[in-house]
Amino acid sequence: MSAATVGSIQRRLVVIEEQGGEKFFGEPALDIKDLMRTTGDGRGYMNILAADKLMQSPQLYATFLLWLLSELFEDLPEVGDPDKPKLVFFFDEAHLLFGDAPPGLVHKIEQTVKLIRSKGIGVYFVTQNPLDVPDAVLAQLGNRVQHALRAYTPREEKAVATAAGTFRPNPKFDTRKAIGELGKGEALVSVLDLKGVPTMVERTLVRPPSGRMGPITPEERQAAIRNSPLYGQYDQAEDRESAYEILAKKAVGRAAAEQQAENDKAEAKQTAEAARQSRSTYQRDTATDRFIKNVASSVGRQVGNVLVRQVSGALIRGILGGLTRR
Repeated sequence: MSAATVGSIQRRLVVIEEQGGEKFFGEPALDIKDLMRTTGDGRGYMNILAADKLMQSPQLYATFLLWLLSELFEDLPEVGDPDKPKLVFFFDEAHLLFGDAPPGLVHKIEQTVKLIRSKGIGVYFVTQNPLDVPDAVLAQLGNRVQHALRAYTPREEKAVATAAGTFRPNPKFDTRKAIGELGKGEALVSVLDLKGVPTMVERTLVRPPSGRMGPITPEERQAAIRNSPLYGQYDQAEDRESAYEILAKKAVGRAAAEQQAENDKAEAKQTAEAARQSRSTYQRDTATDRFIKNVASSVGRQVGNVLVRQVSGALIRGILGGLTRR
């Protein structure tokens, strides 16, 4: 891997980390099976991702969605066409999802929409304008609910035409005209029949939700969190030894071993130098000793010769002197 590629990856990771990715993708990691739990009587759970702050970090949000879709593809088996889906995604404000999404995420969403049904997953995109959804994704959507669209500009007229073109026509009314005439609670609806064929579009009333229109209070949110079966499972972050820390320890160990080897090598070199100097000193001392011995021997011979001559002279003089007196 080239240095430029590594640098590019690091810069992108820094952006995700600055947006909170270090905590979001920390441990304990999210188990997608926790999103597919059911109650004792077989009813499913509704999981709401509070993305009001997450939407302000588009890189982190796109990375999370890409990871989630990848996990679904890798972990879930093929189940064909089940009677009930295992999991259904509702992406609200889909224009934010596709507006600044990287090409990799858009491609993954297109792949998911095309293939995810075989894994028992349903995907719904909620947006005001069908132009907010790419054509490749829009063409794969089977169930459609379209509320009123008002057209006052050429772009808005194009959006109405696009929305009308996604429905199977009904000879009873003009779909394009009906989109602009819909009132409160009205919608154009088309679903897949038992054979998987889209039904003709119908103009109908939509039952209003029985819940409250508006966000819940912080106290209500905390109460819902505490009553969740998963309460406490993801509350405390885990800081296990990471791969980076393991590699860093190995690098420190290698550096210490190399330094110790260098120290041992330097110590051995010093010991060898001291031994060499000791042998050189011994050899110099031996030569000096031999010189002194030679000098001493020469001086001794000279002194001995002098003494011999003196003694000999004295003896000769004594002998000759005695002979003379006699």
